[in-house]
Amino acid sequence: QVQLVESGGGSVQAGGSLRLSCAASATIFSVSIMGWYRQAPGKQRELVATINSGGTTNYADSVKGRFTISRDNAKNMVYLQMNSLKAEDTAIYYCNARPQYLWAGSFNYWGQGTQVTVSS
Repeated sequence: QVQLVESGGGSVQAGGSLRLSCAASATIFSVSIMGWYRQAPGKQRELVATINSGGTTNYADSVKGRFTISRDNAKNMVYLQMNSLKAEDTAIYYCNARPQYLWAGSFNYWGQGTQVTVSS
C-alpha cells in the first residue's frame, strides 16, 4: 500500500522557519515527481513546489526565494524548508506523488496533511 506521511508542521511567528518532511513508499518514490501543496481555509488547494527524480524544481511565485524543496532518493524522503514565513503561508500542507514517466502508470497520491500556522 502506497503511503505518504508528512511531519514537521507547527506554529511559528512571522519571519520564522519550519521544515516539513514527507516519507514516501519506495515502490513509487523513484518514478515520481514529488510535490508540496497547501490549502488555506476557504481556499482551493494550490501548488507550492515540485521536484522530479533528477532534482529539477518548480516553485509557486509566492514562495520563490523563501522555500526550498529537496529530496533524498536513498531515504525516499522529500523536504520543504520554509524560511521567512508570512501569515499568508498558514495552511494545511500536503505531500503529493505523481508519475514522472509515462511507463510508470497513472497515480496521484496524497498525504494526510500537516498544519502550518504563522502568527503575525
